[in-house]
Amino acid sequence: MSVHIRHAVAEDRDICIDFIGTLNGGPVLQSWHHTFDTLIDDTRGRIYVAEDDELGVLGVASVSFNLAIRYGGEYCQLEELYVDPKARGKNCGGLLLQAVIDGARDRGCTEVGLYITHQHAANRPFYEKFGFEDVGVEVRQRLN
Repeated sequence: MSVHIRHAVAEDRDICIDFIGTLNGGPVLQSWHHTFDTLIDDTRGRIYVAEDDELGVLGVASVSFNLAIRYGGEYCQLEELYVDPKARGKNCGGLLLQAVIDGARDRGCTEVGLYITHQHAANRPFYEKFGFEDVGVEVRQRLN
């Protein structure tokens, strides 16, 4: 298996949305298609895919770029990262995460952040290997 990382293109939409639907464990919403299209234009975010020449797309990572005064500009938020079970243990997740970090640094972001839901708490050591640290608790209010 020879995996490489690249930016997603429109033809990757269906597989990426399927992967993120699996990650979220719920129904895929039609609005996700528009969001995918917005993110691949590289203005507000970016989508990376891990691809094998023979097996196709094996994983996806999506990020958003946000502005904050405290950062003096943009920071990067890892929104979703998913690797197909058939490719786990082959460093696809690590390659995707490193591409996210490198891409954020190249863009001039001062930080990459992510949140880990209770459902995915077992993934914390994976992120810690890449230097991510616990910085507190994130709280949210659902608006719809």
